[in-house]
Amino acid sequence: MSAEILSGKDVAAKIDEETRTKVADLAEAGVTPLLGLIRLGKKPGDLAYERGLKKKLDKLGVKVFVMELSEDASQDEIIRLLNVTNNHADISGIMIFRPLPPSVDEKAVAAAVSSVKDVDGMNPVNVAKVFAGDETGFAPCTAEAAIDILEYNDFKIRGKKAAVAGRSLVIGKPVAAMLTNRDATVTVCHSKTEDLGAELRQADIVVAAIGKAGVITKDMIKPGAAVIDVGINVGEDGKLTGDVAKDAADVAGAITPVPGGVGSVTTSVLALHVAQAAEKLRNMSKTRYTNKPAVNAASEEAQPVKQAGPDLFEPEDAPEVREKTENPQTDPAE
Repeated sequence: MSAEILSGKDVAAKIDEETRTKVADLAEAGVTPLLGLIRLGKKPGDLAYERGLKKKLDKLGVKVFVMELSEDASQDEIIRLLNVTNNHADISGIMIFRPLPPSVDEKAVAAAVSSVKDVDGMNPVNVAKVFAGDETGFAPCTAEAAIDILEYNDFKIRGKKAAVAGRSLVIGKPVAAMLTNRDATVTVCHSKTEDLGAELRQADIVVAAIGKAGVITKDMIKPGAAVIDVGINVGEDGKLTGDVAKDAADVAGAITPVPGGVGSVTTSVLALHVAQAAEKLRNMSKTRYTNKPAVNAASEEAQPVKQAGPDLFEPEDAPEVREKTENPQTDPAE
């Protein structure tokens, strides 16, 4: 048996259609959705993702405004930047590159992101909404993408056994909650699970979000199961590969490719979330977002990247930013 390949292309196209409709409606009201992207330093992987993200979102009419801090920025610097970004009239959504430096309390940073602008589901309010099945908040984009692929391809979730390998708040726990909210019986596996294969072999749906190339092997998959491979790793040959071994396709009923699967849908989900956030902000009866605009989001002349500082914010609000240098997200299980 050879598994059906669940390409993300058609799923992404459907989501993009919804985003374009929202962007067009917002444009009639003079609103341009704008993602405020906070990056620490110049990690090659972050820069590559940023380039692809800007290209994709620009095609959908969603602008991206990059704010850069030093790679070793302090927690106070990050939160000060967030406080201003939260109150910025032009910015619809906020996303922060992770992981953050070890000295930074990620929970404190997550709590500092406005829940209305938290388009990647970091803030505790949105996390709670995911677990409660309240769809008025934002789920983490990758977790939502995994569910979107299953639903687009008409996989029955209700009553099925599902296993999630990985338990972080980025993917593992939220996708487990979303499957539970759709009436699946869910097992969450992690580094302390005694027999990973035994747990996965019982599952009709497997979500792999460990962050280790090929760690889930063919013998761990139930024949006919749907496998959603969230992992993005660099293999020994230098090519991108998932958490699931290639030969698992000989056993599974359906499987997402890496690349071309969950990742492509995740970017589309993010764009939709930014448009939805812009819509929510517009519909607020009394907006709190009244700070002096720093960039005309609708203008093609706007600089897409700014060093966070007085050029972007009022001087008293600006976090300290160190001088730039020339040297230039998966879900690891605990």
